[in-house]
Amino acid sequence: MAISFELEAQPRQDKGKGASRRLRRADQVPAILYGAGKEPTPLLLDHNKVLVALQNEGFYTHILTLKVGAEAEKVILKDLQRHAYKPRVLHMDFQRIRADEKLKMHVPLHFIGADQAPGVKEGGLLSHLLSDVEVSCLPANLPEFIEVDVSNLGLDQLLHLSELKLPAGVELVALSHGRDLPVANLHMPRAEVEEPAPAAAEAAAGAEGAPAEGAAAAGTEQKAGTEAKKEDKK
Repeated sequence: MAISFELEAQPRQDKGKGASRRLRRADQVPAILYGAGKEPTPLLLDHNKVLVALQNEGFYTHILTLKVGAEAEKVILKDLQRHAYKPRVLHMDFQRIRADEKLKMHVPLHFIGADQAPGVKEGGLLSHLLSDVEVSCLPANLPEFIEVDVSNLGLDQLLHLSELKLPAGVELVALSHGRDLPVANLHMPRAEVEEPAPAAAEAAAGAEGAPAEGAAAAGTEQKAGTEAKKEDKK
């Protein structure tokens, strides 16, 4: 069953940083809607409803329904600004879409088959080199995510963008620019060399110094014995 997302927004009259700060204090999110040959429209949204919607991964890649008054428009989330450390949304950008016009979106990668990969069975470590990719397609073909099947990956092997199975009508922007980037690799983990504990190191150093100390003591005893013999002869 396809997931649908709908947000309600209101036209925003006040503009500027001061107005945006007042909106945020009132638990509202300033936003902008643009594209499809129409004038940009400043908006405001309910912050709590936005937070709930953002908890779903699909919200970032789905076609959204944005209701502004009595009018509903099909849009995509183009940009999102968050507070540096607080769970607050500062601003949102929405882009209108047209059914006959291709759009570019970042969609997440979902890795499957890792437990079946020959390299993993041999003790290898699978590394995800990309977490999402930028796609170009018509709105009707926009995927929620792209699967990355690594079940055939062996040790010291790479999986590239050109090896991904894409849905019909979907292109990878990187490939269109001649960049066949690696997506995942499988390699043996590096063995960690443990350093000796301080006590063990000191004991080893003491053991190395023992023969020299013993030789010095033996030399002292020999000298004392020689001097004693001289005294006896006197």
